[in-house]
Amino acid sequence: MVIRTDKAAKPVGAYVHAKEAGDLVFLSGVGPRHPETDEIPDGIEAQTHATFSNVIAILEAAGLNMSNVIDIMVFLTNMEKDFKKFNSIYAQYLEGYETTRTTVEVGALPTPIAIEFKVVAKK
Repeated sequence: MVIRTDKAAKPVGAYVHAKEAGDLVFLSGVGPRHPETDEIPDGIEAQTHATFSNVIAILEAAGLNMSNVIDIMVFLTNMEKDFKKFNSIYAQYLEGYETTRTTVEVGALPTPIAIEFKVVAKK
């Protein structure tokens, strides 16, 4: 089943917000763009909160929430500058959940954003 929502940023390519496969839901890369304006917030703190907001909207469209998340891959464009701030905010959203995570630095993302998540959730 394909999952789409108007409450999260629109995909910037030929892909859907998420796809259900058995009891797993795979979210496409999710960044911090605003769902209605496409605006990108300034700074890693605002971008991290906005990315979580988009993830939560997609999960809700699938009938899920953050407690269903089992794995997150995080892409940062500047690990040295942004990791500590990102990690602090990340902990607020995932406190109490035992979620696996991989964080990598990338040279660029498809739009001028500093962060993107790849999320897997279980129904």
